[in-house]
Amino acid sequence: MPPKLIKPERLRAGDAVGIVVPASPPPDPAAIDRSLEAMRRLGFEPRLSRNARNRRGYLAGSDSERATDLVRMFRDPEVRAILCLRGGYGTARILSQLDYKTIREHPKILVGYSDITALHCALLEHAGLLTFHGPMLNSELSNPELPDFTLDSLLRAITVAEPAGSVRQGCPEHQVRTIRGGKAYGRLAGGNLSLICTTIGTPWEVRLRGRIFFFEDIEEPPYRIDRMLTHLLNAGLLQQASGIAVGTHRNSLDPKAAGTREYRQTLDEVLEERLKPLKVPVVTGLPFGHVRLNATLPVGARACLDATRGDLVIEEAAVR
Repeated sequence: MPPKLIKPERLRAGDAVGIVVPASPPPDPAAIDRSLEAMRRLGFEPRLSRNARNRRGYLAGSDSERATDLVRMFRDPEVRAILCLRGGYGTARILSQLDYKTIREHPKILVGYSDITALHCALLEHAGLLTFHGPMLNSELSNPELPDFTLDSLLRAITVAEPAGSVRQGCPEHQVRTIRGGKAYGRLAGGNLSLICTTIGTPWEVRLRGRIFFFEDIEEPPYRIDRMLTHLLNAGLLQQASGIAVGTHRNSLDPKAAGTREYRQTLDEVLEERLKPLKVPVVTGLPFGHVRLNATLPVGARACLDATRGDLVIEEAAVR
């Protein structure tokens, strides 16, 4: 059984925020300096992890360096929250090297998405820590064109000890679609669909029984989304979810669809075919994922998926 859920303390103005790079380094090394400045503009004191500027091929240093940096940030009494610089690839490589007991004894806000999904799964199941699927420094928070919606959603989730409410709150665009109506209740679990699939059969496998499963992905054509959902179905996991919340999939088109006589399915058709038979509430097109309008979702928090209205509502405070 996973340990009892622990909530981190909320972030306050002037607090120290640790910056870690658990996976890949930024393509532009100057992005680290831009990220430090972005944190200062938001009113926080940035603390760069010791090995953040390291590079080893497509990784931000060795597995040991990246794991040590992360645990060190949890152990540092002055750091109040930890933000991931970027995803990329490599987070799963450090899961076996993390000290989950230390992390549980020093619970803190952890924010990231994409490849950081591996951390969300591991920390929820092995440390019982509520974490945050939300924007990162390299792709969003240091971008001068960051939408107010994305920033407001993040700050509402990590600085206010109250339920964040609708993930669509303040969203200027609505592309939601209901596949099956009704309401579902449960704790949130999920993240990037590709990464979720890689946890199956490992000690960090995502648990979906009685939970609202949320997922998103990027640049995956419909047949690959079909393959991943089919894998989760064949593993018996999707059938355990109380409801399914699908984010906005960027560039998930079939590049060969227009130039072939062979029948192709759209992403909407795949989602309906794979998810509707589950007979639980399902909503697609919610504003989170690899998109500009990226709402922050507290992984492990109680929520209501109102598929009739096309909304996902966070029903408990994610911080204390």
